Amino acid sequence: MTTNLYAFIIVLGVLVFVHELGHFLVAKIFGVGIEKFSLGFGPKLVGKTIGRTNYRISAIPLGGYVKMVGEEPDVEMPPEDIPFSFNHKPLYQRFLIVAAGPISNLILAVLIFFGVLLYSGMFILQPTVGTVEPQSPADIAGIRSGDTVMAINGRSVDNWEDMSDTIMNSQGRPLSLTIERAGDRIDIQVIPTSRASKNIFGETIDRYAIGIVSSGAVITKPVTFVEALSESTAQTYKITVLTIKSIAKVIQGSLSPKTLGGPIMIAEIAGQQAREGAANLIFFIAVLSINLAILNFLPIPVLDGGHLLFFLIEAVIRRPVSLKVREIANRVGMSVLMMIMLLVFYNDLSRYADKFFQLF
Repeated sequence: MTTNLYAFIIVLGVLVFVHELGHFLVAKIFGVGIEKFSLGFGPKLVGKTIGRTNYRISAIPLGGYVKMVGEEPDVEMPPEDIPFSFNHKPLYQRFLIVAAGPISNLILAVLIFFGVLLYSGMFILQPTVGTVEPQSPADIAGIRSGDTVMAINGRSVDNWEDMSDTIMNSQGRPLSLTIERAGDRIDIQVIPTSRASKNIFGETIDRYAIGIVSSGAVITKPVTFVEALSESTAQTYKITVLTIKSIAKVIQGSLSPKTLGGPIMIAEIAGQQAREGAANLIFFIAVLSINLAILNFLPIPVLDGGHLLFFLIEAVIRRPVSLKVREIANRVGMSVLMMIMLLVFYNDLSRYADKFFQLF
């Protein structure tokens, strides 16, 4: 339990700090005055004022904020503060300042994947057969455990994912597999069949397969600086798309809201990753950083995405959205956010009630 708590503090601290640092740095670049830079909400625990900015750690460690000069709309302010006022900056600058938070979380994920790839290399799952399902197309064709697929229809196969994608996209057409077995290469004809299976979201889908399971054999391939940057960007993009699809499926109702988790779930997973090693925890931070970025981009008032939506409307109508409309939207947004928070807390308590009450 102690490991979970420490890991939770580390994970959330890194994510919140990077997010708020994005807002802070871009605001500074555009000359916006910063009144407070806080990790956490609520009462101040410790803090120090440097210049006009009070840097602090607050009591509720579930987020953070950057309070900028002139951030509140339609508030009277001294004339000398107007050059440093957020709301007196051009629209594109305000847009970039708000967008900088979630963008910083995406950049953090890219940097983490980049560092891991440069240090450890790229792990590649070999296209080597572990088990063959009895009476499957692979079994009937004569494929055996230990065979390595070298090519399909004359096209070289480099990894298990590449091979699997080719089979799934075959539409049931016969495939010529070049197999390496005990140092010899042989060609085998196999006809994939359609079968029902579960995708990553738990949905039942039809996909083409031949009935083989990976042996789990992995090799490590050293990568160059450019390869690491390209692969880390691609990995961040894949997880971003997966996160967006997951949110869309929850909204559509095809993915249960029970899959959502909150602080207790994050603490539990963070603790597990920390016990398995620093590399696992760092990778988890990267994945969670992407999730945080996408959630903040949602067009819900009070989130960064809600502010960005107002700025886009302002760009179209050539004037700021009225204060009354923003206030109503913020109330609705806060209500939506509170309902989401209650849901994830309920899900957490349903999953981890026994562990939660051990804290008291």
